[in-house]
Amino acid sequence: MSKEKVVKVNKEMSFGELLQSYPQAGMVLMRYGLHCIGCHIAVMETIEQGARAHGLTDDEIDGMIEEINKEIASQ
Repeated sequence: MSKEKVVKVNKEMSFGELLQSYPQAGMVLMRYGLHCIGCHIAVMETIEQGARAHGLTDDEIDGMIEEINKEIASQ
């Protein structure tokens, strides 16, 4: 029987919380154009708020969250 990893990240998390807990998520964020992570951490935006500020659609945000969780699960 295989163990499934529980999804740990959601779009309501702040960037600070995400990167403190899962620094490897930074590479996924950068692939989605969220390269100015430092400014998001400073204002404690949620992942969704930051992604929307960069023009990401709902589908792109969901895809990014899925990729982050896959990255975390692979560690």
